[in-house]
Amino acid sequence: QVQLVESGGDLVQPGGSLRLSCAASGFTFSSVRMYWVRQAPGKGLEWVSAIDTVGGSTGYADYVKGRFTISRDNAKNTLYLQMTSLKSEDTAVYYCHSKRDWGQGTQVTVSS
Repeated sequence: QVQLVESGGDLVQPGGSLRLSCAASGFTFSSVRMYWVRQAPGKGLEWVSAIDTVGGSTGYADYVKGRFTISRDNAKNTLYLQMTSLKSEDTAVYYCHSKRDWGQGTQVTVSS
């Protein structure tokens, strides 16, 4: 059974940092490209970042570039998103996904 389970979401003040994790199971994690997307309240899904199978190539949306870092540990079947300099507009549910499967999301709230 394929599972993607996000964790690490929290309430954080503007300027703060968080690290999200996405634990994968039920498939060959090291063989698939992975993505982070987010959905802010009342808005559609918004792409955040992507990473290739070995972590050698990454991509970021302009609105997170320089602040967020995507990474993966294939030995641990885990995807990460390190978020720094958080802004109120980063408030959203963050999802990890492969081409086929999605996690349930983790809530990130940036507020003072």
